[in-house]
Amino acid sequence: MFLPLGDDQVAGGHRPYFAYGFIALNVAIFIYQVTLVPQMQVDFVNEYGSIPAEIQAGEDYYTLLSSMFLHGGWMHLIGNMLYLWIFADNIEATVGSGVFLIFYLLGGLAAHFGHIYFNPGSVIPTVGASGALSAVMGAYLVMFPKSRIRGYLFFFRITIPAIFFLLFWFAQQAFSGYASLGPETSMAQGGGVAWWAHIGGFVFGVIGGFWFKSNYVMPKVG
Repeated sequence: MFLPLGDDQVAGGHRPYFAYGFIALNVAIFIYQVTLVPQMQVDFVNEYGSIPAEIQAGEDYYTLLSSMFLHGGWMHLIGNMLYLWIFADNIEATVGSGVFLIFYLLGGLAAHFGHIYFNPGSVIPTVGASGALSAVMGAYLVMFPKSRIRGYLFFFRITIPAIFFLLFWFAQQAFSGYASLGPETSMAQGGGVAWWAHIGGFVFGVIGGFWFKSNYVMPKVG
């Protein structure tokens, strides 16, 4: 298993205020969440997590945004924030903070729609930054395919091109998403992972990445 820890940084560009600010916000919300008593934690997730059946009924649209900043556990949070730390700053440094903010939130919405389309009527709350993060990773694939991702493969420190890492990651999501379409498979039975949110966000990010690449000067990385 490859554990990514860093990447090549762009030279100059805009300061990644939102990329790092989102990390701080997600951590702060999770710390608040875990200070609640168990029943209040459940109520908190049910209130601010996005439930497909409610969205389809025209209710609680605000949860499409609030759910992007909730997480189901420490490992869920740490994994998402690690990937946000690695991939988001280069995107924001290139396109600027305002554009990045809009792109990130739209990527999260695209991820929600992908999840809802393939899980109609679900009453399981969806939480996590991974949908918006998937959009960031999709854009990164297009904008910085040759960037080097550094990390550990078991106990060995290695470096691999971003294009290989991200395509392999997406292939995993696509395979799992396809497997989840079986008649006996549900999100709960699949370990609670919203695969189609990841897929929807990533596809949106790839499209956004091509638009960014056509309209912005791609900075050097290294």
